[in-house]
Amino acid sequence: MPFGNRNHFYCVCYDVAVKNAILLHGLSSKREYYDLEQPSASNDHWFPWLQNQLLAKDIQTHTPEVFKVYKAGWDEWAKEVERCDINTDTTLVGHSMGGGFWVRYLSERPKLRVDKVILIAPWLNVNHEEDITFFDFKPNPQLLSQANKFTLFASDNDHEDVKNSVEFLLSKYPKLKVKNFRSYGHFTIGSMKTNEFPELLDEILN
Repeated sequence: MPFGNRNHFYCVCYDVAVKNAILLHGLSSKREYYDLEQPSASNDHWFPWLQNQLLAKDIQTHTPEVFKVYKAGWDEWAKEVERCDINTDTTLVGHSMGGGFWVRYLSERPKLRVDKVILIAPWLNVNHEEDITFFDFKPNPQLLSQANKFTLFASDNDHEDVKNSVEFLLSKYPKLKVKNFRSYGHFTIGSMKTNEFPELLDEILN
C-alpha cells in the first residue's frame, strides 16, 4: 500500500515465494500454425485444463507461445520462456520438442535449480529426423541434480523418433524416473481422447 506525504510516496513490498509452473508446447507444422480451425500450440490438448487446475491450487502457471514455432530457432524459444521467472519454486513441463527444449536449456545452465521437471514424450531429434540444429548441445551429466524431482512420461505407442529420444535420455540418465503409459500415443487430445491429464496434475502436485 502506498503511503507518504503530498510529495513523496513509498511502496511496501513483501518478498513471498510463489510456486509457479511453465507449460511448454511442442513443434507445430506451418500448416497447423496457420489453420484457424486449430487452437494455438499453447492452448491445445491438455494445456488449458492443466493451467486451470494449477491456478486453482494457487500455482502461478504460464503457457508460453513461441511465435512462428514451425521455423523458430533456439534463441526465439529461449527468449519466450525467459519472460517467466525460473527459480527453485518452479515446475517445468515440456511436451515433445518442449520437453527436449528443457533438457538443453538446463544443460546449458548447470547452476540453475528448479523444483520439478516433467518431460512429456520428449523429442530431441537424436537420429536427425529433422534437418535442424536445435538440439546441437552436450547434455549435462548432472542434469537430474538440477531439480528436486525429474520425471519422464512415455507411452508404448508413441512415434519411433520419440521412443528413440526416450532411450537416449535413459542411456544418459539411468536414474531418471519414468512413468509408462499404455496407448496414450503422443499425449495429444487425439490419442488420449480427452483434454484432461490427471496423472500429470498429480505428478506436479505431489
